[in-house]
Amino acid sequence: MSDVTIGIIGTGMMGQEHIQNFNLLDGAQVTALADTDAAMLSKAAEMVDGSPILSDDFETLLGDDGPDVLVIATPNFHHIGVLDSALDAGKPILCEKPLCTTLEDTQKVMQRVGHNELLFQVGMEYRFKPALDNMIARVHGGDIGQIQMLSIREHRFPFLPKVADWNRFNRNTGGTLVEKCCHFFDLMRFIIGSEPTGVIASGGQNVNHLEEKYHGQTPDIWDNAYVVFDFANGARAMLDLCMFAEGSRHSEELTAIGDKAKVECLLPQNIVTQGNRETWEVTQDEIHVPEEILNAGYHSGATYHQNLAFLSAIKGEAEVPVTALDGHRAVAMGVAAQMAAAEKRRVDMMEVGL
Repeated sequence: MSDVTIGIIGTGMMGQEHIQNFNLLDGAQVTALADTDAAMLSKAAEMVDGSPILSDDFETLLGDDGPDVLVIATPNFHHIGVLDSALDAGKPILCEKPLCTTLEDTQKVMQRVGHNELLFQVGMEYRFKPALDNMIARVHGGDIGQIQMLSIREHRFPFLPKVADWNRFNRNTGGTLVEKCCHFFDLMRFIIGSEPTGVIASGGQNVNHLEEKYHGQTPDIWDNAYVVFDFANGARAMLDLCMFAEGSRHSEELTAIGDKAKVECLLPQNIVTQGNRETWEVTQDEIHVPEEILNAGYHSGATYHQNLAFLSAIKGEAEVPVTALDGHRAVAMGVAAQMAAAEKRRVDMMEVGL
C-alpha cells in the first residue's frame, strides 16, 4: 500500500508537532502545508521529510489532486471556518481540540460528519500518553474494582505565546475550561465510562496576563479553577487547575480510586503507582517512552500514538478512537463548567444538551 499523504492546515506549535510525529510513522508522508503566517509555514516546511506544497490558502489542499487526509491545527476560533469547507472535500480529518469554541458549532460539525459519513477524529492527545494509557488499562481491566472517584491535577506554566497571542481571550478560545480542559473532561468520560449529569466549579483570572494589553484590551483568559462533575453511574471527578505553578514536581497527577484499589499517574515522569486497600501494598512502575518519540513534541509521546491510531482507522484496521461526538461532549462539559464558575451555581448537563 502506498503512503497516506497528509496535509497540515495550521503550522504553529501543534502543526509542527504533527509533522514531527508523522515523520516517525511508516506509511505516512506529509506532502502539503497551509498557513497564512509565512514564518510559521517556512519553519514547518523545514521539518518535513521531502518538499511539501506550501500555500497561504488552505482550500488549495481540498481538491482531488491534494493530500489524502487533512490535519487541522489552526487557532481554535478558526476551526469552524476551515471545517465548513474541509468537510465537503470528503477526506479523512484529524481536527485538533477543542473541536470548536461554541456548542452551536460543535453540533453543526457533528451533524455534517454523520450526514457525510466521514472518517473524523478529534485530537485528544492525553488519551494516548503511554503512562496514562497504562493507568486507564488498569481501571478498565478491573484492577481497582468499580471506579468511584477520579481526580486530575494540572499545575503548570501560563498559556504559551502564540501568533498575535490569540489565546489570551475567551472569545478566541472558548475559555480556559474549553480550550485547555476539554482534554481532561474527555478523560473523565473515557476513564469513568459514564456521562456527566451536573457540575459545580470555581475559577478565574488571578495572576497571569493582567498587565498585558492587546489593542487596548486586557486578556480575560482564566488561569485557575476547581471543577467537580457528578456522573450517571454515581462516580465523581474533580479537576484542580493552576497555570501559575511553574515549580511543580509533577505537572499532572491523575488518581483513580475504586472500591478495591487506587491507581495514580504522574507526568511527565511517566510513573504509575497502584495501592491495594486490603494489603496496603503499593507498587510503582516507570513507563518507558523511546527518546525519539518523547522529543517529537510536548505531549509525552501521546501525539505519536494518537496519529498511529488515526492511520489505523484510515486503513480500516480499527475504529476512530475519539469521534466528533466525543469532541462535542468535551466542549459541552467545558461550557458547563465555565458557566457554573461564572454564575456561581450548579449547572445541570441538560442545560448544555447532554
